[in-house]
Amino acid sequence: MKIEVTRDTFRLAQVFTISRGSRTEAKVLTVRIGDGNLRGWGECVPYARYGETLDSVEAQIAGLPAEFTRETLQDLLPAGAARNAVDCALWDLEAKRTGKRVWELAGLPAPGPEITAYTLSLAEPEEMRAQAAKNAHRPLLKIKLGTPDDMPRLEAVRAGAPEARIIVDANEGWSAEIYADLSPHLARLGVALVEQPLPAGEDEALIGMDRPVPLCADESCHDRASLPDLEGKYDVVNIKLDKTGGLTEALALREAAQAAGYKLMVGCMMGSSLAMAPATLVAQGAMITDLDGPLLLAEDRDTPLHFDEAGVYPPDAALWG
Repeated sequence: MKIEVTRDTFRLAQVFTISRGSRTEAKVLTVRIGDGNLRGWGECVPYARYGETLDSVEAQIAGLPAEFTRETLQDLLPAGAARNAVDCALWDLEAKRTGKRVWELAGLPAPGPEITAYTLSLAEPEEMRAQAAKNAHRPLLKIKLGTPDDMPRLEAVRAGAPEARIIVDANEGWSAEIYADLSPHLARLGVALVEQPLPAGEDEALIGMDRPVPLCADESCHDRASLPDLEGKYDVVNIKLDKTGGLTEALALREAAQAAGYKLMVGCMMGSSLAMAPATLVAQGAMITDLDGPLLLAEDRDTPLHFDEAGVYPPDAALWG
């Protein structure tokens, strides 16, 4: 097999801010794997929060042996961005070899559209109210919080979009005290879910605390090995392919999490339609789908995912799978 790795940059439609900083573009790695006749491809987004860079992830991929399979890959690379891009490229290559769609190969029902969240960037309350009002027609809004002064922001978004469902992503930005103060208001304002309120290494404090709205593990949940440590803290797990290390582990995590009694959220890093395409299969029937990356871009792949009022659709074969 021949592996080719390229770096691609996609401009964002506007500056995007979370509690960790701002960005104006999405920088991704695109992996293409060929067998001489056909090529499959996948995309990953190295994430600094997990110690990843474009260089480090590219080096991981370059260190792979000349021959491997999707099954042996699971032991050759750890869960993370590098394994994700390679795993998804191998699924795409297998689909091309067999003439079948990936969901058929995985033994899944034919997928359909899923309503996706649309993310509002962290900003001052009035600006967030304006963002919410502009997107009030969307059925599900996600707001980035994670500061000590989030209550005015939350109130502003609810005022701007009084009918939309709202989910909140604190990006590990709250303390136990801040969460305890905010939690009654989250329920009052109709928040449907809160992602990762406390830092992953400090979430023991959630045990025994009131959870008036469901709490979702994001940074605290990477793959199946994460599940035992979530008990008593969370109600939902956020499956992201760049954390699980690809579609193979994402599907396994979905099954294991449901068996353990967790509900599912399927999320994404800031990437193109190629990064979201495999995740649309994992998102089928999830409590929350958050695959809005392409909606936040000013440019995308040549055959982008389709979005409309029914949500995000599975990929066309010309894109992936």
